[in-house]
Amino acid sequence: MRSITMRPHASSARGIAVTLRADARARRLRRGLTVAACALVAVMLGVVQLFLTGDAEITPGSVLPAAFGGGDGLADYVVRRTNLPRGLVAILGGALFGISGALAQRLFGNPLATPDVIGISSGAGAGAMIVIAGLGATGLGVQGGAMLGALVVSLLVYGLSWRGGVHSYTLILIGIGVGACASAIITFVVTRLDEASTQRAMRWLIGSLNGADAHDVALLACTLLVGAAFVLWLRRGLSDLALGDELAAGLGVHVPVVRFAALLLATMLAAIVTSVTGPIAFVALVAGPIATRMLRVPDAPLAAGVVGAVLLCATDIAAQTMPLVSPVPTGAITALFGAPVLIALLVRRKATV
Repeated sequence: MRSITMRPHASSARGIAVTLRADARARRLRRGLTVAACALVAVMLGVVQLFLTGDAEITPGSVLPAAFGGGDGLADYVVRRTNLPRGLVAILGGALFGISGALAQRLFGNPLATPDVIGISSGAGAGAMIVIAGLGATGLGVQGGAMLGALVVSLLVYGLSWRGGVHSYTLILIGIGVGACASAIITFVVTRLDEASTQRAMRWLIGSLNGADAHDVALLACTLLVGAAFVLWLRRGLSDLALGDELAAGLGVHVPVVRFAALLLATMLAAIVTSVTGPIAFVALVAGPIATRMLRVPDAPLAAGVVGAVLLCATDIAAQTMPLVSPVPTGAITALFGAPVLIALLVRRKATV
């Protein structure tokens, strides 16, 4: 009799386990399809970039052949050498902004702790401007200066925020202050440049995808591959850190190593993409929260990268085609739409305190 009475309970437990596994598979499938749909949208927006030929007299039927090297003359220059690199930089750069922002938000547990808010992007800009003005460098020199400036600012902000631990609001306030200092350095350096260099510098500092080339595409593609690999390596440790440092350490996580590695990775991703596109604001800020709402999970840095690619592609198209204001630097459009999002996040955080 005893074995007979236990069977229904065992069968019920097995049924619950099967249901839970099925629900988990269904959630994973929905999330995968959502991310795939966002990636498809990013690719479609990249294709749209190819057809933005401005005043150039290029027929729509010659655009795609030109993108694959089948064009000549004007079509080859506008489509393959200008629009194609610009579209790819928008996709890759947006993905890097999204991943770096989501990493910083997860690391510090605050949606406001992104590279553009806590001064890392300003540090990259200051480093790039110093190299341009002091050494007359271009290309790799500017990118090296941007990475060094971002690294110095991130370590400075993290060090000044440390009080037996890092509190997110302290870090944000210190980051804003250090970022303001970096912006002051940028302003000073720009005043020492000649007129032609000043115009180029100001356009870069606002954030623009003009002048993107194959070298930029290769650099961002390699950075994205390496960055995604490190994100997957850090994913478990970052998830455990959300439980608290002591519990994470009890689960076998090397907390200082994971924190430093995540900070370094977020800094380098933001610095490299900033060295190519300039400090385009707010993409890193909004990509993570959007991905979290879409997938209903607290930790989705790679999904945030896909969302960031969509955002930067869409805003770059708007910067080229929006009535009354185009053409303008892409950073002007991201700031126009991103500033209200920042205000909303500030108000929401204040309401929950």
